[in-house]
Amino acid sequence: MLLVKNLKCYYGRIVAIKGVSMSVRKGELISLIGANGSGKSTFLQAICGLIPGLEGEITFEDVSLKGLDPPAIVQKGISMVPEGRLVFAPLTTLDNLKLGAYTIYRKKLHKYVKKDLEMVMELFPILRKRAYQQAGTLSGGEQQMLAIGRALMARPRLLVLDEPSMGLAPLLVEKILETLVMLRNKGLTILLVEQNARAALKISDRGYVLETGKIVLQGASSDLLADVEVKRAYLGKDYAEFYEGRA
Repeated sequence: MLLVKNLKCYYGRIVAIKGVSMSVRKGELISLIGANGSGKSTFLQAICGLIPGLEGEITFEDVSLKGLDPPAIVQKGISMVPEGRLVFAPLTTLDNLKLGAYTIYRKKLHKYVKKDLEMVMELFPILRKRAYQQAGTLSGGEQQMLAIGRALMARPRLLVLDEPSMGLAPLLVEKILETLVMLRNKGLTILLVEQNARAALKISDRGYVLETGKIVLQGASSDLLADVEVKRAYLGKDYAEFYEGRA
């Protein structure tokens, strides 16, 4: 579905992404993990048309995305949940969700908007209760649910998420990740960038490890969870100590 070949991205003279290649097959949930500054967010922004002057190939359903602006990429079927949620704070929850459907309105498919709103409200019942509340007054977890719901309103075939667990309490993180699994099980393809490597790999089918702009490991998520170097670098002290027999 999504194929990236030898992608290079620049910030001035700095090479942020250094020849990354990746594939996402239809129906998969793929995790991209790595430390802060490894280039994860830049990679997603490149896919979504937010990085100018990139090199390499990005194709989605056999169509090149190079040179397309973000609205055109959304129309192709890719929606992004950005890092930090970026909800429209002065607008209500309901208006934020309707804004997510702007491509649907442009296609004059108004009949789907009401149906999709109901789907999002069922997925995140708290949004129904907060429908007429300003988005900026929602809690962090509620804003994250709103950001995901807003992306779903565009009827994507590929949902891209950038650090959805950031700043959330563990119970809310669990709820968000359970929702992603549910969406994947219903057929939605998902590319997840997440610093919480253990949580991301537990729910994904395959994973990629990004370091300083390069893919250094890839494979089935179960294999990456068992990999000694991944354990040491990304999965926390408890894993490393267990491996060394000190737990």
